[in-house]
Amino acid sequence: MSTNSFSQEKMPFNDLNKAESDVINNKGTERPFIGKFTNNKEKGTYICKKCGAALYYSDNKFESECGWPSFDDEIKGAVKRTPDSDGMRTEITCASCGAHLGHVFTGEGFTPKNLRHCVNSISLEFVPAILDQGRYGTAIFAGGCFWGVEYFLQKAPGVISVTSGYTGGHVKNPSYKEVCTGTTGHAEAVKVIYDPEKTTYEKLLKLFMEIHDPTQVGGQGPDLGDQYRSVIFYLNEDQRKTAEKNIDILRSKGYKVATAVIKASEFFDAEKYHQDYYFNNGKIPYCHGYVKRF
Repeated sequence: MSTNSFSQEKMPFNDLNKAESDVINNKGTERPFIGKFTNNKEKGTYICKKCGAALYYSDNKFESECGWPSFDDEIKGAVKRTPDSDGMRTEITCASCGAHLGHVFTGEGFTPKNLRHCVNSISLEFVPAILDQGRYGTAIFAGGCFWGVEYFLQKAPGVISVTSGYTGGHVKNPSYKEVCTGTTGHAEAVKVIYDPEKTTYEKLLKLFMEIHDPTQVGGQGPDLGDQYRSVIFYLNEDQRKTAEKNIDILRSKGYKVATAVIKASEFFDAEKYHQDYYFNNGKIPYCHGYVKRF
């Protein structure tokens, strides 16, 4: 397995689709009341969509009824404030990468802090954990039933959270029942948030390739169907190159790797009962296990 340290791993910015870029790079505004985090009440940390920097804690989120996520404080040093050129408002951006987040307002009286960071959901990702200040990495893998992939990756050093969900298809906010029909185009997948001071993307990718059978086509173990296919969903060019390099290594060893390498698209969280499935049910995976391949 890779032994790269944090100082050796390059942390590139994530690729953005057009809608994300319009807001994050071009300082646009998401339409009110449509953002995925406007009504989110889970405990955790909101991070920058572009670079993975921790920005806001859920304890500072409040309901302002303005149509966008609102926070009355940021993680110290994470957000930069810049007056708009017209002098009317103050823009807030990620201090790490400059991603446009929204605007900050004072004197509205919503909370005792008298401050409101009005943030576009599309500029954010959410992690169900309390993170220290800094940047964090994200990886998305699909390799059969997400319960088993989640189980093994959750136990890996440096992993902060693993969320089971659906991605790669054409249906927005699909249900488990819909995905199981095999007609949505989605794969059962996991989104991994990791601490780059304790692990690397390459190390997690290698582990993923060792906890499922990357040579199986159209399923994993007894779970058959397109929704159980093996895929590495890359978020930037560095991840794509890392994936292809390691697949080439396995092929040079004689493995007929079927794992696809595809650019990541929108990730939809699976229903609550799928999260932490094996840990909550006291069971172990029936179609995933560890096989050393590197």
